[in-house]
Amino acid sequence: MLALALGLAFTPAHAQQNASEAYAMPQHQTASQTLSARQQAIPLIAASMATSDMPGLNAALNRGLDADLTISEAKEILVQLYAYVGFPRSLNALGELMSVVEERRQRGVQDAPGREPTQPIAVGDELRAVGAANQTTISGGPVAGPVFGFAPVINEYLQSHLFGAIFERDNLDWQSRELATVGALAATPGVEAQLRSHMAASLRVGLSPAQLRQLIEGLEESDAAAAERARTALTQALDMLNIRE
Repeated sequence: MLALALGLAFTPAHAQQNASEAYAMPQHQTASQTLSARQQAIPLIAASMATSDMPGLNAALNRGLDADLTISEAKEILVQLYAYVGFPRSLNALGELMSVVEERRQRGVQDAPGREPTQPIAVGDELRAVGAANQTTISGGPVAGPVFGFAPVINEYLQSHLFGAIFERDNLDWQSRELATVGALAATPGVEAQLRSHMAASLRVGLSPAQLRQLIEGLEESDAAAAERARTALTQALDMLNIRE
């Protein structure tokens, strides 16, 4: 499992996008121009986790729970991000969440537990097929590239585990998952290609450019370098998807 975590954490960009590809937001979603208070907390949680900033993570978790992020959603964010920043940070962050929830309980704060996933998760070849479909939706087309030809097993892991077993868990919506991923990748130097891909993915799942700029403004308060990486990635993603504002 450690090898899997390392493989996902350093996977190249999920999609090799054609610069002329048209952007199409999912029909059932309407892009907002602002992030909710709950959404604003998610990338801050992710960025603090990615950098092992425990005081920052503590503050971001409290901010999220105060904004009606459920305990289940907070756990899911920290579990998902093991695929991008590794098991040790995920385990440490989950321990911090336990401490935050207990401290709030002792202060008389009753945080909503949320719900556990209810959608059955496929197994075997069916799981990989579901994951490949999710990957294609999020990436804007079938994923291909030299690295996947060189090491095909990494795409099997991506499809079966990340986009299959994790993204099929229905206790956290895809917009929240992308907000978390962008926050974590922005805080991690050297993964600019993946950050650009997930900025584009964020637009595909219905987040607006204005919301992503608001995400960047939130990062800038504590990590100017992360905010600048995110700003560059958003500019590149908008250009790649031919989005003109």
